[in-house]
Amino acid sequence: MKILALETSCDETAAAVIEKIDGEIKILSNIVSSQIEIHQKFGGVFPEYASRAHAERIIPVVEQALACFKPDAIAVTVGPGLIGSLLVGTNFAKTYAYVHKMPIIAINHLLGHIYSNWAEDPCPRFPAVILIVSGGHTGLYLMKSHDDIAALGETLDDAAGEAFDKVAKLLQLGYPGGPAISAEAKKCKSQSAKFKITMQNLKFPRSMLEILNFAL
Repeated sequence: MKILALETSCDETAAAVIEKIDGEIKILSNIVSSQIEIHQKFGGVFPEYASRAHAERIIPVVEQALACFKPDAIAVTVGPGLIGSLLVGTNFAKTYAYVHKMPIIAINHLLGHIYSNWAEDPCPRFPAVILIVSGGHTGLYLMKSHDDIAALGETLDDAAGEAFDKVAKLLQLGYPGGPAISAEAKKCKSQSAKFKITMQNLKFPRSMLEILNFAL
C-alpha cells in the first residue's frame, strides 16, 4: 500500500510517498519546498505569506513526489499549526481523495514528529519518553503504547524554535534563528567582549506575568 503524505502546518510545503510491505516501511519519495527566503525579512514566520506560498507550491510539490508512483491513500496534517497553512493542505487532500476515490487519513502534527523516529524502523520499545523540540512545539511525552500517550510537560509560551528566532532577531543574526545562533557561537568564546556588549544592549520585551499566572 502506498500513501501520499502531506505536511503544511507551518512554513514548509512537503509531500512524501511511503509504502508498507509485510510490515516494512519504505520512503519512496520526499519533496520539501522551504519558505526561508520569504520570511527572512520578518525574522520569523509571517502566517499570511506562509499560507499563500503553500497554495502556490503544493501542486508542483505533490507532482514531484508522485512522479513515479500512484498512491492508494492520502494522509495530511490537520493540526496543530497555522490555521491558514493547515487549510491549504487539508483542502487539497480532501479534493484529491474525492477525485481519486481514495481514503484520507488525518494526522496530528505532534504524532508526525514522534513517529518520524521510526519512519523506516517501525519497532518502538515501550515505555518511551519522547522529547519534541521543533519550531512551534516543545514538550516531553510519555508513550506507554501506540494508543497511550501522555504529556509530561509543555512550554506555556514560545517553543524552542520560536525562542531561537526571536533571540536571533534581537541579535540581528538573521533567520532562521537556530542555525544563525549556532554559527555565531562557533566563532567566539561565550565570555568574549563582543558577546557581553551585545547582550547588554538587548532590550527584551516585558514579561506578561498576569497571563502566566492565569495559565498556571
